[in-house]
Amino acid sequence: MTTAPDPHGQPKDEISLLDLLQVIVDNLRLLVLGPLAVGILALGISFLIPPTYTAKTQFLPPQQQQSAAASMLASLGGLGGLAGAAAGLKNPADQFLAYMKSVTLQDALIERFKLQDRYDTKTKVDTRTALTSNVRGVGGKDGLISVEVDDKDPQFAADLANAHVDELRKLLSKLAVTEAQQRRLFFEKQLTQAKDKLTQAEIELKATGVSGSVLKSNPASAVAAVAALQAQATAQEVKVGAMRGYLAETAADFKQAMTELANLRAQLAKQEKDAPAGGAAAGQGDYVTKYREFKYHETLFELFAKQYELARIDEAREGAVVQVLDAAQPPERKAKPKKALIAIIATLATGFALLLFIFIRQALRNAGSNSGTALKLATLQASWRKALGK
Repeated sequence: MTTAPDPHGQPKDEISLLDLLQVIVDNLRLLVLGPLAVGILALGISFLIPPTYTAKTQFLPPQQQQSAAASMLASLGGLGGLAGAAAGLKNPADQFLAYMKSVTLQDALIERFKLQDRYDTKTKVDTRTALTSNVRGVGGKDGLISVEVDDKDPQFAADLANAHVDELRKLLSKLAVTEAQQRRLFFEKQLTQAKDKLTQAEIELKATGVSGSVLKSNPASAVAAVAALQAQATAQEVKVGAMRGYLAETAADFKQAMTELANLRAQLAKQEKDAPAGGAAAGQGDYVTKYREFKYHETLFELFAKQYELARIDEAREGAVVQVLDAAQPPERKAKPKKALIAIIATLATGFALLLFIFIRQALRNAGSNSGTALKLATLQASWRKALGK
Protein backbone atom coordinates (compact mmCIF):
# COMPACT_ATOMS: atom_id res chain seq x y z
CA MET A 1 0.00 0.00 0.00
CA THR A 2 1.45 3.38 -1.04
CA THR A 3 0.52 6.98 -0.56
CA ALA A 4 0.66 9.78 -3.11
CA PRO A 5 0.02 13.52 -2.64
CA ASP A 6 -3.24 14.91 -3.94
CA PRO A 7 -3.48 18.30 -5.72
CA HIS A 8 -3.79 20.07 -2.34
CA GLY A 9 -0.60 18.49 -1.05
CA GLN A 10 -2.32 15.93 1.27
CA PRO A 11 -1.37 12.27 1.08
CA LYS A 12 -3.96 9.97 -0.51
CA ASP A 13 -4.29 6.27 0.16
CA GLU A 14 -4.07 3.95 -2.85
CA ILE A 15 -4.39 0.15 -2.97
CA SER A 16 -3.03 -1.70 -5.98
CA LEU A 17 -3.17 -5.34 -6.99
CA LEU A 18 0.58 -5.54 -6.61
CA ASP A 19 0.28 -4.50 -2.96
CA LEU A 20 -2.32 -7.19 -2.32
CA LEU A 21 -0.22 -9.77 -4.13
CA GLN A 22 2.82 -8.77 -2.07
CA VAL A 23 0.84 -9.26 1.14
CA ILE A 24 -0.20 -12.74 -0.01
CA VAL A 25 3.36 -13.68 -0.96
CA ASP A 26 4.69 -12.46 2.38
CA ASN A 27 2.20 -14.69 4.21
CA LEU A 28 2.18 -17.59 1.74
CA ARG A 29 3.43 -20.12 4.26
CA LEU A 30 0.64 -19.24 6.72
CA LEU A 31 -1.99 -19.35 3.96
CA VAL A 32 -0.84 -22.80 2.83
CA LEU A 33 0.15 -24.57 6.00
CA GLY A 34 -2.69 -23.19 8.16
CA PRO A 35 -5.62 -24.48 6.06
CA LEU A 36 -3.77 -27.71 5.35
CA ALA A 37 -3.27 -28.36 9.05
CA VAL A 38 -6.91 -27.59 9.86
CA GLY A 39 -8.07 -29.82 6.99
CA ILE A 40 -5.97 -32.73 8.26
CA LEU A 41 -7.26 -32.15 11.79
CA ALA A 42 -10.88 -32.10 10.56
CA LEU A 43 -10.27 -35.30 8.62
CA GLY A 44 -8.91 -36.95 11.73
CA ILE A 45 -11.86 -35.80 13.84
CA SER A 46 -14.29 -37.15 11.22
CA PHE A 47 -12.94 -40.65 11.87
CA LEU A 48 -14.11 -40.32 15.47
CA ILE A 49 -17.72 -39.54 14.45
CA PRO A 50 -19.87 -42.72 14.49
CA PRO A 51 -21.01 -43.60 10.95
CA THR A 52 -24.67 -43.18 10.03
CA TYR A 53 -26.41 -45.54 7.60
CA THR A 54 -29.47 -44.73 5.48
CA ALA A 55 -31.99 -47.42 4.52
CA LYS A 56 -34.59 -46.73 1.84
CA THR A 57 -37.87 -48.34 0.88
CA GLN A 58 -40.24 -47.46 -1.97
CA PHE A 59 -43.93 -48.27 -2.22
CA LEU A 60 -46.96 -47.48 -4.34
CA PRO A 61 -49.91 -45.91 -2.45
CA PRO A 62 -53.52 -46.91 -3.19
CA GLN A 63 -54.67 -45.67 -6.57
CA GLN A 64 -58.03 -44.02 -7.04
CA GLN A 65 -59.75 -45.66 -10.00
CA GLN A 66 -63.23 -46.23 -11.38
CA SER A 67 -64.54 -49.44 -9.90
CA ALA A 68 -66.83 -51.93 -11.60
CA ALA A 69 -69.66 -51.10 -9.23
CA ALA A 70 -69.37 -47.38 -9.82
CA SER A 71 -69.86 -47.91 -13.56
CA MET A 72 -73.01 -49.99 -12.91
CA LEU A 73 -74.66 -47.71 -10.38
CA ALA A 74 -76.47 -45.60 -12.95
CA SER A 75 -78.41 -48.67 -14.14
CA LEU A 76 -79.40 -49.77 -10.65
CA GLY A 77 -81.73 -46.96 -9.74
CA GLY A 78 -81.64 -43.95 -7.47
CA LEU A 79 -78.60 -44.97 -5.41
CA GLY A 80 -76.27 -44.54 -8.36
CA GLY A 81 -75.24 -41.02 -7.48
CA LEU A 82 -73.91 -41.94 -4.07
CA ALA A 83 -70.67 -43.38 -5.41
CA GLY A 84 -69.99 -40.18 -7.31
CA ALA A 85 -70.00 -38.24 -4.06
CA ALA A 86 -66.83 -40.02 -2.96
CA ALA A 87 -64.26 -37.65 -4.42
CA GLY A 88 -60.86 -38.98 -5.42
CA LEU A 89 -57.65 -37.80 -3.87
CA LYS A 90 -55.91 -34.93 -5.66
CA ASN A 91 -52.46 -35.86 -4.45
CA PRO A 92 -52.36 -39.27 -2.73
CA ALA A 93 -48.61 -39.01 -2.02
CA ASP A 94 -49.00 -35.94 0.21
CA GLN A 95 -51.86 -37.52 2.12
CA PHE A 96 -50.00 -40.77 2.80
CA LEU A 97 -46.88 -38.85 3.84
CA ALA A 98 -49.09 -37.04 6.35
CA TYR A 99 -50.36 -40.42 7.60
CA MET A 100 -46.77 -41.51 8.28
CA LYS A 101 -46.18 -38.36 10.35
CA SER A 102 -49.34 -38.88 12.38
CA VAL A 103 -49.13 -39.36 16.14
CA THR A 104 -50.91 -42.71 15.89
CA LEU A 105 -48.37 -44.21 13.51
CA GLN A 106 -45.34 -42.70 15.26
CA ASP A 107 -46.50 -43.93 18.67
CA ALA A 108 -46.93 -47.42 17.25
CA LEU A 109 -43.32 -47.33 16.01
CA ILE A 110 -42.11 -45.95 19.34
CA GLU A 111 -43.72 -48.81 21.24
CA ARG A 112 -42.64 -51.44 18.71
CA PHE A 113 -38.94 -50.50 18.65
CA LYS A 114 -38.62 -49.00 22.15
CA LEU A 115 -37.41 -45.75 20.57
CA GLN A 116 -37.68 -43.79 23.78
CA ASP A 117 -34.81 -45.84 25.20
CA ARG A 118 -32.87 -45.92 21.95
CA TYR A 119 -32.98 -42.14 21.46
CA ASP A 120 -32.56 -41.54 25.22
CA THR A 121 -35.52 -39.18 25.47
CA LYS A 122 -37.69 -38.47 28.50
CA THR A 123 -41.06 -37.86 26.84
CA LYS A 124 -42.89 -39.17 23.81
CA VAL A 125 -42.96 -35.69 22.35
CA ASP A 126 -39.16 -35.59 22.30
CA THR A 127 -39.10 -39.12 20.89
CA ARG A 128 -41.41 -38.14 18.04
CA THR A 129 -39.16 -35.17 17.31
CA ALA A 130 -36.09 -37.42 17.20
CA LEU A 131 -37.91 -39.93 15.01
CA THR A 132 -39.01 -37.20 12.60
CA SER A 133 -35.44 -35.91 12.31
CA ASN A 134 -34.20 -39.39 11.37
CA VAL A 135 -36.96 -40.21 8.87
CA ARG A 136 -37.58 -38.58 5.49
CA GLY A 137 -40.55 -39.28 3.27
CA VAL A 138 -40.67 -38.04 -0.31
CA GLY A 139 -43.38 -38.40 -2.95
CA GLY A 140 -42.10 -38.56 -6.51
CA LYS A 141 -43.74 -37.43 -9.73
CA ASP A 142 -43.93 -41.09 -10.76
CA GLY A 143 -46.44 -41.73 -7.96
CA LEU A 144 -44.01 -43.68 -5.76
CA ILE A 145 -43.31 -42.77 -2.14
CA SER A 146 -39.80 -43.19 -0.72
CA VAL A 147 -39.04 -43.53 2.98
CA GLU A 148 -35.44 -43.07 4.16
CA VAL A 149 -34.31 -43.81 7.72
CA ASP A 150 -30.97 -42.83 9.28
CA ASP A 151 -29.42 -44.84 12.09
CA LYS A 152 -26.04 -46.00 13.33
CA ASP A 153 -27.14 -49.64 12.94
CA PRO A 154 -27.78 -50.57 9.27
CA GLN A 155 -30.10 -53.46 10.16
CA PHE A 156 -32.15 -51.28 12.50
CA ALA A 157 -32.43 -48.58 9.82
CA ALA A 158 -33.82 -51.15 7.35
CA ASP A 159 -36.23 -52.61 9.91
CA LEU A 160 -37.54 -49.17 10.88
CA ALA A 161 -38.04 -48.18 7.23
CA ASN A 162 -40.00 -51.36 6.47
CA ALA A 163 -41.98 -50.93 9.68
CA HIS A 164 -43.29 -47.59 8.40
CA VAL A 165 -44.98 -49.45 5.54
CA ASP A 166 -46.35 -52.13 7.88
CA GLU A 167 -47.81 -49.61 10.29
CA LEU A 168 -49.23 -47.61 7.40
CA ARG A 169 -51.09 -50.72 6.23
CA LYS A 170 -52.53 -51.22 9.71
CA LEU A 171 -53.62 -47.59 9.88
CA LEU A 172 -55.25 -47.70 6.45
CA SER A 173 -57.18 -50.83 7.42
CA LYS A 174 -58.97 -48.67 10.00
CA LEU A 175 -59.65 -45.81 7.58
CA ALA A 176 -61.89 -45.54 4.54
CA VAL A 177 -59.38 -44.28 1.98
CA THR A 178 -60.37 -45.85 -1.32
CA GLU A 179 -63.63 -45.27 -3.13
CA ALA A 180 -64.73 -48.87 -2.57
CA GLN A 181 -64.03 -48.64 1.16
CA GLN A 182 -66.07 -45.44 1.41
CA ARG A 183 -69.01 -47.03 -0.40
CA ARG A 184 -68.77 -50.21 1.63
CA LEU A 185 -68.91 -48.31 4.94
CA PHE A 186 -71.79 -46.12 3.75
CA PHE A 187 -73.95 -49.00 2.50
CA GLU A 188 -73.08 -51.12 5.53
CA LYS A 189 -74.56 -48.43 7.77
CA GLN A 190 -77.61 -47.97 5.52
CA LEU A 191 -78.13 -51.74 5.30
CA THR A 192 -78.13 -52.09 9.08
CA GLN A 193 -80.71 -49.33 9.46
CA ALA A 194 -82.89 -50.76 6.67
CA LYS A 195 -82.74 -54.22 8.23
CA ASP A 196 -83.91 -52.92 11.59
CA LYS A 197 -86.79 -51.02 10.02
CA LEU A 198 -87.77 -54.04 7.88
CA THR A 199 -87.87 -56.25 10.95
CA GLN A 200 -90.06 -53.74 12.78
CA ALA A 201 -92.39 -53.42 9.76
CA GLU A 202 -92.71 -57.20 9.55
CA ILE A 203 -93.62 -57.43 13.25
CA GLU A 204 -96.25 -54.71 12.86
CA LEU A 205 -97.68 -56.46 9.78
CA LYS A 206 -98.05 -59.73 11.65
CA ALA A 207 -99.66 -57.89 14.56
CA THR A 208 -102.65 -56.91 12.38
CA GLY A 209 -103.91 -60.50 12.53
CA VAL A 210 -105.15 -60.52 8.92
CA SER A 211 -105.31 -64.00 7.38
CA GLY A 212 -104.16 -65.08 3.95
CA SER A 213 -107.72 -65.03 2.57
CA VAL A 214 -107.91 -61.34 3.30
CA LEU A 215 -104.63 -60.86 1.42
CA LYS A 216 -106.16 -62.50 -1.64
CA SER A 217 -109.19 -60.25 -1.53
CA ASN A 218 -106.99 -57.13 -1.55
CA PRO A 219 -104.95 -55.77 -4.42
CA ALA A 220 -101.62 -56.83 -2.92
CA SER A 221 -99.78 -56.31 -6.20
CA ALA A 222 -100.94 -52.71 -6.42
CA VAL A 223 -99.88 -52.06 -2.84
CA ALA A 224 -96.48 -53.61 -3.55
CA ALA A 225 -96.09 -51.42 -6.63
CA VAL A 226 -96.83 -48.30 -4.60
CA ALA A 227 -94.31 -49.37 -1.96
CA ALA A 228 -91.67 -50.00 -4.62
CA LEU A 229 -92.26 -46.55 -6.11
CA GLN A 230 -91.95 -45.01 -2.65
CA ALA A 231 -88.63 -46.77 -2.12
CA GLN A 232 -87.33 -45.67 -5.52
CA ALA A 233 -88.42 -42.08 -4.86
CA THR A 234 -86.63 -42.14 -1.48
CA ALA A 235 -83.49 -43.53 -3.10
CA GLN A 236 -83.63 -40.86 -5.80
CA GLU A 237 -83.94 -38.16 -3.13
CA VAL A 238 -80.81 -39.56 -1.47
CA LYS A 239 -79.04 -39.44 -4.83
CA VAL A 240 -80.03 -35.81 -5.44
CA GLY A 241 -78.88 -34.87 -1.95
CA ALA A 242 -75.50 -36.49 -2.58
CA MET A 243 -75.14 -34.80 -5.98
CA ARG A 244 -75.66 -31.37 -4.43
CA GLY A 245 -72.31 -31.80 -2.71
CA TYR A 246 -70.26 -32.06 -5.91
CA LEU A 247 -72.45 -30.75 -8.78
CA ALA A 248 -74.02 -27.40 -9.55
CA GLU A 249 -77.77 -27.23 -10.00
CA THR A 250 -77.22 -26.21 -13.62
CA ALA A 251 -75.26 -29.38 -14.43
CA ALA A 252 -76.86 -31.77 -16.92
CA ASP A 253 -76.57 -34.79 -14.60
CA PHE A 254 -78.22 -32.89 -11.76
CA LYS A 255 -81.09 -31.76 -14.01
CA GLN A 256 -81.58 -35.33 -15.22
CA ALA A 257 -81.68 -36.59 -11.63
CA MET A 258 -84.28 -33.97 -10.73
CA THR A 259 -86.37 -34.98 -13.76
CA GLU A 260 -86.23 -38.62 -12.69
CA LEU A 261 -87.28 -37.66 -9.17
CA ALA A 262 -90.22 -35.63 -10.52
CA ASN A 263 -91.33 -38.58 -12.69
CA LEU A 264 -91.17 -40.99 -9.74
CA ARG A 265 -93.21 -38.61 -7.60
CA ALA A 266 -95.79 -38.24 -10.37
CA GLN A 267 -96.09 -42.02 -10.76
CA LEU A 268 -96.38 -42.41 -7.01
CA ALA A 269 -99.15 -39.80 -6.82
CA LYS A 270 -101.04 -41.55 -9.64
CA GLN A 271 -100.72 -44.97 -7.97
CA GLU A 272 -101.96 -43.64 -4.66
CA LYS A 273 -104.88 -41.89 -6.39
CA ASP A 274 -105.88 -45.09 -8.19
CA ALA A 275 -105.69 -47.16 -4.96
CA PRO A 276 -108.96 -49.05 -4.21
CA ALA A 277 -111.38 -47.44 -1.77
CA GLY A 278 -114.69 -48.37 -0.21
CA GLY A 279 -115.97 -50.32 2.73
CA ALA A 280 -113.72 -53.36 2.21
CA ALA A 281 -110.63 -51.24 1.73
CA ALA A 282 -111.56 -49.07 4.68
CA GLY A 283 -112.07 -52.10 6.86
CA GLN A 284 -108.66 -53.43 5.94
CA GLY A 285 -106.92 -50.03 5.89
CA ASP A 286 -104.67 -50.85 8.81
CA TYR A 287 -103.46 -54.02 7.12
CA VAL A 288 -102.91 -52.27 3.78
CA THR A 289 -100.89 -49.53 5.46
CA LYS A 290 -98.72 -52.03 7.31
CA TYR A 291 -98.27 -54.18 4.20
CA ARG A 292 -97.26 -51.17 2.10
CA GLU A 293 -94.80 -50.08 4.82
CA PHE A 294 -93.36 -53.61 4.86
CA LYS A 295 -92.88 -53.69 1.07
CA TYR A 296 -91.31 -50.24 1.17
CA HIS A 297 -88.62 -51.26 3.67
CA GLU A 298 -88.15 -54.59 1.91
CA THR A 299 -87.35 -52.82 -1.38
CA LEU A 300 -84.93 -50.44 0.32
CA PHE A 301 -83.23 -53.37 2.02
CA GLU A 302 -82.75 -55.15 -1.30
CA LEU A 303 -81.28 -52.03 -2.94
CA PHE A 304 -78.84 -51.42 -0.10
CA ALA A 305 -77.88 -55.10 0.07
CA LYS A 306 -77.03 -55.15 -3.63
CA GLN A 307 -74.88 -52.03 -3.36
CA TYR A 308 -73.15 -53.35 -0.23
CA GLU A 309 -72.17 -56.59 -1.95
CA LEU A 310 -70.83 -54.72 -4.99
CA ALA A 311 -68.74 -52.49 -2.72
CA ARG A 312 -67.35 -55.54 -0.91
CA ILE A 313 -66.38 -57.14 -4.24
CA ASP A 314 -64.62 -53.96 -5.38
CA GLU A 315 -62.81 -53.67 -2.05
CA ALA A 316 -61.57 -57.26 -2.31
CA ARG A 317 -60.57 -56.71 -5.95
CA GLU A 318 -58.34 -53.80 -4.99
CA GLY A 319 -56.00 -56.22 -3.21
CA ALA A 320 -53.15 -54.88 -1.11
CA VAL A 321 -53.69 -51.25 -0.22
CA VAL A 322 -49.96 -50.49 -0.14
CA GLN A 323 -47.73 -52.23 -2.70
CA VAL A 324 -44.03 -52.32 -1.85
CA LEU A 325 -41.75 -51.85 -4.83
CA ASP A 326 -38.38 -51.98 -3.05
CA ALA A 327 -38.15 -53.24 0.51
CA ALA A 328 -35.42 -51.64 2.62
CA GLN A 329 -32.18 -53.64 2.86
CA PRO A 330 -29.37 -53.06 5.38
CA PRO A 331 -27.12 -50.49 3.66
CA GLU A 332 -23.56 -51.60 2.97
CA ARG A 333 -22.09 -48.10 2.84
CA LYS A 334 -22.43 -45.34 5.36
CA ALA A 335 -24.26 -42.16 4.40
CA LYS A 336 -22.36 -39.84 6.71
CA PRO A 337 -20.06 -38.40 7.84
CA LYS A 338 -18.53 -37.58 4.45
CA LYS A 339 -14.92 -37.32 5.54
CA ALA A 340 -13.51 -35.85 2.32
CA LEU A 341 -16.22 -33.18 2.17
CA ILE A 342 -15.61 -32.22 5.82
CA ALA A 343 -11.85 -31.87 5.20
CA ILE A 344 -12.35 -29.78 2.04
CA ILE A 345 -14.86 -27.43 3.67
CA ALA A 346 -12.64 -26.97 6.74
CA THR A 347 -9.60 -26.23 4.52
CA LEU A 348 -11.41 -23.67 2.38
CA ALA A 349 -13.05 -21.96 5.36
CA THR A 350 -9.71 -21.68 7.18
CA GLY A 351 -7.98 -20.32 4.08
CA PHE A 352 -10.61 -17.65 3.62
CA ALA A 353 -10.45 -16.67 7.31
CA LEU A 354 -6.64 -16.42 7.27
CA LEU A 355 -6.69 -14.37 4.07
CA LEU A 356 -9.14 -11.94 5.64
CA PHE A 357 -6.99 -11.81 8.77
CA ILE A 358 -3.75 -10.88 6.99
CA PHE A 359 -5.49 -8.19 4.92
CA ILE A 360 -6.95 -6.59 8.05
CA ARG A 361 -3.61 -6.84 9.86
CA GLN A 362 -1.76 -5.21 6.95
CA ALA A 363 -4.37 -2.44 6.75
CA LEU A 364 -3.91 -1.68 10.44
CA ARG A 365 -0.14 -1.55 10.01
CA ASN A 366 -0.45 0.89 7.12
CA ALA A 367 -2.87 2.99 9.12
CA GLY A 368 -0.37 3.20 11.99
CA SER A 369 2.37 4.45 9.64
CA ASN A 370 0.14 7.26 8.32
CA SER A 371 -0.07 10.13 10.83
CA GLY A 372 -3.49 11.35 9.67
CA THR A 373 -4.98 7.90 9.65
CA ALA A 374 -3.35 7.07 13.00
CA LEU A 375 -4.95 10.17 14.54
CA LYS A 376 -8.38 9.18 13.23
CA LEU A 377 -7.89 5.65 14.51
CA ALA A 378 -6.87 6.92 17.98
CA THR A 379 -9.92 9.20 18.09
CA LEU A 380 -12.18 6.28 17.11
CA GLN A 381 -10.67 4.08 19.82
CA ALA A 382 -11.17 6.82 22.43
CA SER A 383 -14.80 7.28 21.41
CA TRP A 384 -15.37 3.55 21.53
CA ARG A 385 -13.87 3.26 25.02
CA LYS A 386 -15.95 6.19 26.21
CA ALA A 387 -19.10 4.58 24.87
CA LEU A 388 -18.27 1.30 26.60
CA GLY A 389 -17.51 3.16 29.82
CA LYS A 390 -21.03 4.65 29.83
